[in-house]
Amino acid sequence: MTFSLTTPPLFAALAPARRVLIAGAGGGFDVYAGLPLALALRDNGVEVHLASLSFSQLELIDQESWAERNVAAVTPGTASPDWYFPERTLARWLAAHDMPSTVYAFPPLGVPALREAYRFLVERHDIDAIVLVDGGTDILMRGDEHALGTPVEDITSVAAVTALDVPIKLVTCLGFGIDAYHGVNHVQVLENLAALDREGGYLGALSIPRDSREATLYREAVADAQAATPDRPSIVNGQIAAAVGGAFGDVQFTRRTSGSTLFVNPLMAVYFTVDLDKLAARCLYLDRIENTVSRRQVISRIETFRNELPTTRIPRAYPH
Repeated sequence: MTFSLTTPPLFAALAPARRVLIAGAGGGFDVYAGLPLALALRDNGVEVHLASLSFSQLELIDQESWAERNVAAVTPGTASPDWYFPERTLARWLAAHDMPSTVYAFPPLGVPALREAYRFLVERHDIDAIVLVDGGTDILMRGDEHALGTPVEDITSVAAVTALDVPIKLVTCLGFGIDAYHGVNHVQVLENLAALDREGGYLGALSIPRDSREATLYREAVADAQAATPDRPSIVNGQIAAAVGGAFGDVQFTRRTSGSTLFVNPLMAVYFTVDLDKLAARCLYLDRIENTVSRRQVISRIETFRNELPTTRIPRAYPH
C-alpha cells in the first residue's frame, strides 16, 4: 500500500473497507478507546460494529442476549444484575445519541474459542476489516521487554484475529504512557514501533483534534461511563479523555488513583497504529498460547515463557 502525508495511513488502510469491526482488545472499557475512530468511520458512510472482551459476569445476562456461544449481543435493554457492565453502559449511551447500539461481548476465553467468536461476527456481518483497540500500548510488547504490562487479553485477541481470513487487520493504541503504572518502559514501545516500521507494519500516529466532533462525543461517553460506574471508573479512558481535552499533568478524577502521580499529556490523545499480522509475527510467545482453553492457561503460558528467558531487554529512560 502506498501512503501519503495528505491522508493518515490509518484511514488509507481502512479506505477499501465497508464493514468494520472495532473491538476492545484488552477487555473492560478498552472499547471506548475505539469510539473516536468508530464515529469518524460512520460519518464517512462505513458500517461499524463494536465488540469487547468483557470483564463482566456475562453468565448472568438473559439468554435472549446470546447471539452465539461465547458471543453476547449487548443492547440497552440487556438484563443483568452485574453493576460493572461497560458494554451495556456504552450501548445505552449510543442509543441515547441515536446510533446503532449493539455492543458484542466475549467472555474470557482461550485463543481457539475467541477466534471462533470473532469468526461468527465476521460471517454474520460480512466484515472486511477488524481493528483491535488497546487503551495503552502494552499490546505492542513482543515478550522480551523489561515488563509486559497486562498482556493476557491483548495477546489472546491478537492471536485469535491473526488467523482469520479478513482482508484488513489492524491494531491501534490510544493512551501512550499509561502503562508505565504496570512497569512498561515506553522507550521499548518506541523501539518496537521502529522495528515494525522497518518491516512495513507501522501505520503512523494520528492525534484526535480537541475540538472535533469525535473528541467531544468521546469525552461525553467517558463522563457518562464514569457516572454509571462511580466505584470503578476507567482510569485509562479517564486520562485519555483529559488529554483529548487539553489537560496536562497530575489530573485526578477518581479516588482509584489517589496516591499516584498521573502524567496526562498530548501523547495520550494519539492513535498509534500497526498491521496486526506483522505485530503477531513479532510476538515471541504467540505459539505458546495457541491451544489454550482459558484465560488462566494463557496467564500460565506467558509466565512460563518469561521464566525461561535468559535475559530481558534493559529498560532506558527517555533521553530528552
